Amino acid sequence: MKQNNGERNKWKMKYSTSRKVNGFIFVLPWLLGFIIFFAVPIKNTILYSFNKVEVGESGGIALTFSGLQNYIDLFTEEVSTLSQPIQRMFADENSNIFTQLPLIVIFSLFLAILANAKFPGRGIVRVIFFLPIVLGLQLIVEWTQASMGRTLIETSAGGMLGSGMGVDLLFQYTFLPPKTILFLSDVIANISQLITRTGVQTMIFLAGLQSISPSHYEVAKIEGANSYEVFWKVTIPLLANVTVFTVIYTLIDLFLSSSIAVEVYNFAFTKSKIGIGSALSVVYMLNVLVALGIVMLFLKVVHLVEKK
Repeated sequence: MKQNNGERNKWKMKYSTSRKVNGFIFVLPWLLGFIIFFAVPIKNTILYSFNKVEVGESGGIALTFSGLQNYIDLFTEEVSTLSQPIQRMFADENSNIFTQLPLIVIFSLFLAILANAKFPGRGIVRVIFFLPIVLGLQLIVEWTQASMGRTLIETSAGGMLGSGMGVDLLFQYTFLPPKTILFLSDVIANISQLITRTGVQTMIFLAGLQSISPSHYEVAKIEGANSYEVFWKVTIPLLANVTVFTVIYTLIDLFLSSSIAVEVYNFAFTKSKIGIGSALSVVYMLNVLVALGIVMLFLKVVHLVEKK
């Protein structure tokens, strides 16, 4: 018996090793999918970006090495489909994405808190709220706009603040800077588009809220914390990891739906400039990685400040 127990303990993995193995098994399907479906296209894209891509005499693809010429032409000669310089397009897209990112995350958290609140009939409300998300909220919005009219929806969503009269009132009776007033007006006027981008994020936040143990809130109430203190000192810290995941998901989703992705397709297949399109795709990937690095660095700094 002692010998059998010794043999079992010999082959038994440590807890840390078991966690690593389980983590590797968990990401293995994604890793295989990346190698099979993405690694080769990424390699070819980088290769094409340093070559002039043409149709060979006997068919197929003929590559003529051109070095950095595709990248130089991209930022000096080429323009987008809207006749904008490529660097201007990148500046506008980055500005738009980093403006929408906090709005989407904050609005998603607000909707998740509402959906997680206890009130009679909340099960039915959740079904009604999340059914369009499951079926595709963008599809439902487009169908509604086609049946009711885009102008009517935007007017009802924007309300008074989204109208010119509301902006004039804010200019006259508030001390907000003009840029802030115009920004708020633009956000509220496009509230329907904001809602279409918050579906998955709301579900992620809702799952995070439901994973918080009620004992944390009970202890906070016993200590005399009010609702405001409970939100900032209990809910927000416990949602830190969920928030990081939501921010990264939102950032990637915004980049995937940006106009730059459309320009890559236009250069490669509409204008038949595969080398230029590949160069734009490589620059775009680097831009996404830099943006992710900035966001992660910002979140890390915020986390360190909260610890102090």
